[in-house]
Amino acid sequence: MVIVGLASVNSLLAQSVSSAQSSPSALTGTVERIKLHGKFLEGNLEGDSPDRDVAIYLPPSYAKNRRRRYPVVYFLHGWTQTVDKWYGRTNYYAKLPTILNKTLAVPGNREMIFVTPDAFTRYQGSFYSNSVTTGNWEDYVINELVPYIDAHYRTISNRASRGLAGHSMGGYGTIRIAMRHPDLFSSIYLLSACCMELSDSFLIENGTKAETAKTPEQVNALGAMPRALFAVSAAWSPNPKSPPFFADFPVNEGKLVEEVVAKFHANEPLYMIDQYVGNLRQLNAIAFDVGDKDTLWAPGAQKLDNVLTNYGIAHQFEIYEGNHLDHVPDRIEMKVVPFFSQSLSFEQHHR
Repeated sequence: MVIVGLASVNSLLAQSVSSAQSSPSALTGTVERIKLHGKFLEGNLEGDSPDRDVAIYLPPSYAKNRRRRYPVVYFLHGWTQTVDKWYGRTNYYAKLPTILNKTLAVPGNREMIFVTPDAFTRYQGSFYSNSVTTGNWEDYVINELVPYIDAHYRTISNRASRGLAGHSMGGYGTIRIAMRHPDLFSSIYLLSACCMELSDSFLIENGTKAETAKTPEQVNALGAMPRALFAVSAAWSPNPKSPPFFADFPVNEGKLVEEVVAKFHANEPLYMIDQYVGNLRQLNAIAFDVGDKDTLWAPGAQKLDNVLTNYGIAHQFEIYEGNHLDHVPDRIEMKVVPFFSQSLSFEQHHR
């Protein structure tokens, strides 16, 4: 197993910062936007379109060197986020093409393709799970998105050259999908991943508030976490016979509903992980981070670190100064791209 050591990453970053200060203006990659129909998303009970936006960042040399192939990083966005936010059509704090143009110009970093599907749904996020309510998003990524990208772009189409990363809900989707499909992905990076486990106190506090919404329109007036609970319930405990939300909720009249909580646990990585230890051992490189002020999700990241350590699974884990949204562009620039530059295979093959 090839794992990038922290010392080598830190050395690379030091060289990168020094080189960036003296390097000429970065060349720019290009972004293509497509609509990819998802058969696995058809008929979802939320009524979301199965025709999904996908953004593809092609590195600077892609248009010039027609014989060259590239590794691919599938980058999954977070809850409430969209492709438009990450790829520049709306005002947003993190612009992935800008970040990539800057960091790919740094010596030591290598060119790769980034792909992001738009997973914004009726309740603002699919959680990259399979559900009759939201659609089968895990199947869509695995069975439709990856094959389409390999068929239509000059990728190096093997697992050693395919990475998976994401922020928040996207970090959750990253570990969920990777530990179930190590045959497709070799390296993963989780940025401030949410939902490693949802405590009873979190469910009661936010589930009690969520109970006050009786229509989809009323959901929009709730606070962030009660709204998020609707998205999670639609993804993890769907119920086609329970309109208008088509989901069962973990709290009823202020008390936990144990059979629904059990469904939540079945989808929480810290409860799932013992089933997939063998799959995680197949990954070439695992890295994740979280801000020290990200009080909601930092404990889960620390527990994941402990579990992987106890199983002897090599990984990188870092707690940095910041909250859930602090430094995400910096982390992609200084950590994510160097990580994949070292962990992915850039060996060319031609079809």
